[in-house]
Amino acid sequence: MFSERDTQGPIRRKGGIEVVCGSMFSGKTEELIRRMKRAQFAKQRVEIFKPAIDVRYSVEDVVSHDHNVIQSTPVDSSQNILLLASDIDVVGIDEAQFFDMGIVDVCKQLAERGVRVIVAGLDMDFKGIPFGPMPALMAIAEDVYKTHAICVQCGDLAYVSHRLVASEKRVLLGETDSYEPLCRNCYNKAINAESN
Repeated sequence: MFSERDTQGPIRRKGGIEVVCGSMFSGKTEELIRRMKRAQFAKQRVEIFKPAIDVRYSVEDVVSHDHNVIQSTPVDSSQNILLLASDIDVVGIDEAQFFDMGIVDVCKQLAERGVRVIVAGLDMDFKGIPFGPMPALMAIAEDVYKTHAICVQCGDLAYVSHRLVASEKRVLLGETDSYEPLCRNCYNKAINAESN
């Protein structure tokens, strides 16, 4: 997909950006891990990064809600990814919404170097507002794949991660005790009930 043979014979890599997005519990990290493991199986050099603040399941590994695991490197800044991703064929980035806006330029630079970049993150925050650098990443990506959780109220496709705890902080790491996936209709009902 990201390589082609030129007239001289050697393979020349083509970089690109793939974004996997959706609400919490929709399988974003699961899909990222699946793509990264396939690249490893194909004997490509891979490296996966995550924001250092995400220590929910593991300080170092990327872990899905289904407890699938892949080794990763936690970083404090998007610029660290450029420093650590030399001689890599495929770069994975989990929880991209927690990175600074510099992550957009980092992904562009990697893709222009011929690296396949796979980014996973929440497309919206708990208020249904596009989250951090995710809209810009989706705009520059060759491929955007939206995953869907199931609404815990009605069973329809979930639209957003509804926060169950009282906090206005945009970044609040949590699991099923703090968030639930809801469809648009059930989310609007929940917000209306909370405001009354």
